[in-house]
Parts: sequence; structure tokens; C-alpha cells
Amino acid sequence: MTPFWQRAGHVALVLPLVLFLGLFFVWPLFTVLDQAVSDPVVSRHLPATAAASGAWDRKSAPSAEMREALVRDLRAIDDDQMLGDLVRRLNSAQPGFRTLMKKTVTAARDSDGQLDLAEVDPRWREVAFWRAIAEATNAYTDRNLLAAIDLQRDPTGAIVMIPEGESANRAILLRTFLVATTVTLATCLIGLPYAMLVASSVGWRRQLLLAAVLLPLWTSLLVRTTAWYILLQDQGLINSALSALGLISRPLPLLFNRTGVIIAMTHVLLPFMVLPIYSVLIAIPKNLVPAAASLGASPIRAFVHVLLPLTLRGIASGALLVFMAALGYYITPALIGGPKDQMISSVIAFYATGSANWGMAGALGIVLLAATLVLYGIYGRLSAANTARA
Repeated sequence: MTPFWQRAGHVALVLPLVLFLGLFFVWPLFTVLDQAVSDPVVSRHLPATAAASGAWDRKSAPSAEMREALVRDLRAIDDDQMLGDLVRRLNSAQPGFRTLMKKTVTAARDSDGQLDLAEVDPRWREVAFWRAIAEATNAYTDRNLLAAIDLQRDPTGAIVMIPEGESANRAILLRTFLVATTVTLATCLIGLPYAMLVASSVGWRRQLLLAAVLLPLWTSLLVRTTAWYILLQDQGLINSALSALGLISRPLPLLFNRTGVIIAMTHVLLPFMVLPIYSVLIAIPKNLVPAAASLGASPIRAFVHVLLPLTLRGIASGALLVFMAALGYYITPALIGGPKDQMISSVIAFYATGSANWGMAGALGIVLLAATLVLYGIYGRLSAANTARA
């Protein structure tokens, strides 16, 4: 049996790693998840209304108790910040609450006795506004997670598509995956031949080629993106060189479009494809391809049947790194792309900083994380299957 002091020593060695993962990965992840599903604004600011609407069927007219409870809750709110949070939450569920609550709060504060809400504003006769309040009184909701993929619940509780034109999250998610896939393929097509060239070189040539790959990693992402902003302009270096060679008569549109985004992202993420492939290539015996040639295989056949299968693990690792990094890119599409080239990270940034809607920002982040974990799981299964076959 292992002595206690040895077990304590093992735990002490692992404890810093566990604390690091807990503080910088697990805790932020649960914080984002809580932001995505928690909805405490209405239940916190309208406690009496939340209690009174618990038994309401969401279809018939609200009871007199609900109306009186709402007036009491609104009269008790004396903080404009709290009122603003409440109005924003209700208005996101049912448009029209912004003006309706302003009139109602003023009337509730000016009235000392009974208040007929329908006389303040006839919209209080509509069940839709009361249903929005009742549904928002739940402390937790799937509303943000559904809205992240353009879904919502109808009055019966069934999950349906959001009306066309009201949200484009699903289209932006598909665009994000399309751009990430395109960049992954581009880095693979460039990175594989380059990694083979590096692996076949020796001495200072190999060091020079590796330095060319590693040098961009030593430069800030913003600096690299800004450099491409300059290079891709109509009068930039690329268009000027092509024009000087007589290859084009007018500047190519390379900026503020999808082409420029893919070019810049491919350059930035290329090291993450080259280095995994290179690490696999240098471990492959040098005599395999000559042996295949001695048996009559052409260079292309030797590559396809000998070298490429042995390199697939490096290609898969590089593709996974590039794809997952490309999914969360923000600066490059923001500077190089146009309005139709923004990726999901831009939408997350808008919800987090532009509209202070941390729930939607967290929900979109959870959707992106879930997609990444699924891809990582697929990669793990494929790697395990390849290892078992080997």
C-alpha cells in the first residue's frame, strides 16, 4: 500500500493543474452557461406578480389579483436602473413594453389606491402582454438557447422557427462553419507541401523554412491583420504587382469581401497546420518512398499509398486546430470582411458590449462550444479507430 505521504505528494503535484483548470476553464464555462439559461430579472423585480401568475393558464384574461400585484410591484420600484433592466427584458419578449411600462409606472406612482390598467393603456387588455410577463417570471429559461439557433416557443409551448427576417443567427452560424471549413482546406493545401519541403530539407535551409512559419506567431494578430488590410487594397502591393506584370487591367476586389477574409485567415492560421504535419513527417523513415520507387511505384503513387496515409494523423490534428481556431475569429473578419462576411464572434461581441444582452451572448457561446466539442469527439473517435487498426 502506498504510504500516505507519497499519496499526499502526488495530490500536491496535480493540485496546481486542477486549480488552474477549475479557475480558468470550468468556472468561466459554468458562468457562461448560467448567463445563457438564467432569467431572474422579472422574478426579482416583480415578486408579487410572479407569485400571483403561478396558477394562471396563459390563455384566459389575467385575474384581478395579478393586476393588483403588478401595480404594487411597479409602485415599489424606485431604481431607474432596475426599471430599465425590467423594461428591456419584457420588450425583448413582447415589443411595445417600452412605451407601455413608461406610462404604467408613472400612473402607478401617481395613484395611491386602485388603478385600472386598461384605462392607463388599452394594451393591458391583450393576453399577449400578460403572457410575456408570466413566462418571464421563471428564474431559468431556454429562450436564449433556442433564439441562438433561430427557434422560439409559440403560445402553446411548442418549439417553432422564428419568423423570417427577425433573426439571422442560424445563417451566421452556417457562414462561420463555411468560412472555417474553407480556411481549413486552404491551409491544408498550402501546409502539406510546405511541411514536406521543410521535412526534406536539412541544415540552415530547414531552420530558415521553419522560421518563416514561426515568425507570424511572434507578431500580434492585430498587426498581421492590419498588414493584410494594406496589402489587399486596390492600390496595395498585390494589385500593384499584378498590374505591373500586366496580368490585370483593373484592381481585383480583395478587401471587404469573403476572399480577403479567407486569404488573411489562411495566412494567420497556416502555422497551426504546418507544424503538426511536420512533426509527423520527420518521424517517418526516409527510405520508405525510395523503397516504393524501387518496387516500380511512380512518385504520385508512392505519395498517395505510402506517405499520405502515414501523414493523415498530422493532417487531422492540424485541421482540428485550424478549424476550431477559425470558428472564433473576430478581428480578421471585422477588419477585412464586409457586412455579409462577419462571423458568429461578431454577433457575440454585439450582444455582450453593444446591447448588454449577456444571456444571448452566453447562449451563442455555448452553441459554438458544443459544436467544437462534437468535432473534437469525432476526431477522438477517428484517432482511436486508426490506432486500433494500426
